[in-house]
Amino acid sequence: MTPHINAIGTAVPTHDIHDAFIAWARARVPTHEGKLFDRMATRAGIRHRWSVLPVTPGGGSPVESEGFYDGERPGTARRMAIYAEAAPDLALRAVAALSERASLDGITHLVVASCTGFVAPGIDQIVARRLALSPSVERLLVGFMGCYAAVAALRTARHIVRSDEAARVLVVTVELSTLHLQEARELEPLLAMLQFGDGAAAALVTAEPLGFAIDRPFATTLPDSEALIRWNITDHGFAMHLSGEVPGRIAHALAHTDFARDATGGRAADAIDGWAVHAGGRSILDAVQTALRLPAHALEASRAVLAEHGNMSSATLMFVLARLLEAPAIREGLALAFGPGLAAEGFGFRSAA
Repeated sequence: MTPHINAIGTAVPTHDIHDAFIAWARARVPTHEGKLFDRMATRAGIRHRWSVLPVTPGGGSPVESEGFYDGERPGTARRMAIYAEAAPDLALRAVAALSERASLDGITHLVVASCTGFVAPGIDQIVARRLALSPSVERLLVGFMGCYAAVAALRTARHIVRSDEAARVLVVTVELSTLHLQEARELEPLLAMLQFGDGAAAALVTAEPLGFAIDRPFATTLPDSEALIRWNITDHGFAMHLSGEVPGRIAHALAHTDFARDATGGRAADAIDGWAVHAGGRSILDAVQTALRLPAHALEASRAVLAEHGNMSSATLMFVLARLLEAPAIREGLALAFGPGLAAEGFGFRSAA
């Protein structure tokens, strides 16, 4: 018996904030670094990022006059109040999209992953209640794991189905990264913030042989790298630190046999015809592609998600998998994500027979 991702539904908010946020950041860059900022922002390969934050009464973005970030920086409590309302709404939109692709009758387990907010009762309870799921549904909330949390959530679903072949597991990832814009004037943190957007995804995992079969998961951690990716909870939201060293460290590590073996579950790159790599940024995708010597088209799905949505933390990998589900059959696939640690987590997958 093999667990399968039967289908995936995705959702993003309707407010595209990418251009406005770039203009906001550009105004903060020292004059002598302006051209470098422009070049880096263009090279990022992102065209759109979406936010739950509403337009202003005059139709402007959150960083414009009367917007959420206008004037004094909003405190964490104000940001979490929006998370408590908007995260369940966006998650349920993703579930609705999933319901158009698969029946959600008889859900036995609910696994929710999110790292951009906290509320109690949790997102899992709110979603379960609003979906009118049975009170007996077993719930799990995967919190604060960052960009590879989708792997943890799907891995958990796999374990559940392997232990109970009648299980029908609803997996939800929802992230509202745009709630955590920080005041900065240094190039590196500004460019890092311009990677992130909001999004949600939902998947159904069962023993029914439809969609993608989930093979054995794997995980590894790069030594002496814990400071490269981190979240700090502050009085003004969650401050994300994404070091500019990350792509280079990943590329260097993947070029060495031990880490490459552990980070790909021992799979040979030339045997893989379906790549679902977390779209953490263009430079990260370039690092993976170069280090593993992948063909130019290998990461098309990841690059397309990055271009249309930016980095949505844990939801991003699910968006990539959703695209691959619509592509031709995959004989040997690999899902791979990087996050705080610096850790690499993933699993193999293949199209159902």
